[in-house]
Amino acid sequence: MELQQSWAGSGINKNKAMVEHLQHYGVISSKRVAEVMATIDRALFVPDGTPAYVDSPMAIGYNATISAPHMHATCLQLLEEHLKPGMHALDVGSGTGYLTACFAMMVGPQGRAVGVEHIPELVMSSIKDIEKSAAAPLLRESSLLMHVGDGRQGWPKFAPYDAIHVGAAAPEIPEPLIDQLKPGGRMVIPVGDMLQALEVIDKDQDGSISVRTETCVSYVPLTSRDAQLGDY
Repeated sequence: MELQQSWAGSGINKNKAMVEHLQHYGVISSKRVAEVMATIDRALFVPDGTPAYVDSPMAIGYNATISAPHMHATCLQLLEEHLKPGMHALDVGSGTGYLTACFAMMVGPQGRAVGVEHIPELVMSSIKDIEKSAAAPLLRESSLLMHVGDGRQGWPKFAPYDAIHVGAAAPEIPEPLIDQLKPGGRMVIPVGDMLQALEVIDKDQDGSISVRTETCVSYVPLTSRDAQLGDY
């Protein structure tokens, strides 16, 4: 599914048209998800000169990518009930910070959204981009935080989390992330090597874990900083 590239009007109008197309194709059915994706302009988070509103992933440097809009929409909808005002969300491999900003808008100033990314340059650029977005006040109030770190270890300081999103494919689900998931919480994570599946992990109130597969996906690997950079 490719979205049209030739919409007229200002950037924010094109962003709104992107959301409307995702609604038209049935990718977005949630009003809250449509609202937050219309509010956080994707163009602020993609490299200059790239077609921000096309439904495809894009390279952002450092062997990392920003996911296609339909994947962002899918993950937001899967996590929607765990992104209510006042809840805590963790975004592992936060990259551009786009999805972390969306999380922050959904959990609001009384909640907390934490992005963890092991490439310092991406963390710095994500903060600059968030500062231009509708989520800027939440960044200033520290209800939205971006950290440099190994996301496979989560971010224990603000655990447990109602929602955990992982933006890179893990060979298996990292145990620290399961530990940091709140009872009643949900994690969405791509799992696999060559063949990957978007897994939905729910933790029951008694701490037991259930896992189901949402769809087949293709993500960059969740790995160490050195392995990711390789010969970069």
